[in-house]
Amino acid sequence: MERVFEFAVNHYILVSLFVAFLLAILVLESRRGGAKISAQGAVNLINRDEAVVVDIRDRKEFNEGRITGAINIPLNSIKSRASELKKFKDKQIIVADKMGQHSAMAVKQLKAEGYNNVVRLNGGIADWKGSNLPLVKK
Repeated sequence: MERVFEFAVNHYILVSLFVAFLLAILVLESRRGGAKISAQGAVNLINRDEAVVVDIRDRKEFNEGRITGAINIPLNSIKSRASELKKFKDKQIIVADKMGQHSAMAVKQLKAEGYNNVVRLNGGIADWKGSNLPLVKK
């Protein structure tokens, strides 16, 4: 451990550049996909009828369990089907996927289509299940 501090002192410019790059990457990655919302925050918005959930998983996964009232628009067709959300333009749109990894891309595409109130569900449906929140099947 002493050698790490010795290295940092002897090569302070190199260490400070590394820290600066690390912080820049963290900031860029956090802003890349837009704002996140927790499962409990999503429940609050949905219950007050201020939000609509867009599930970007494929049809098979969607039918295995979905958030009540969610609209299924798979990620690969989000650009072509974005017009289906025109009636919800004044509401908050919550994008949900399986584990929260692909929703950033959908948020970016929806914002490019002119939807400004778009957030992504942090952790996706997996976090929703982990919070013991209900899913409906059909």
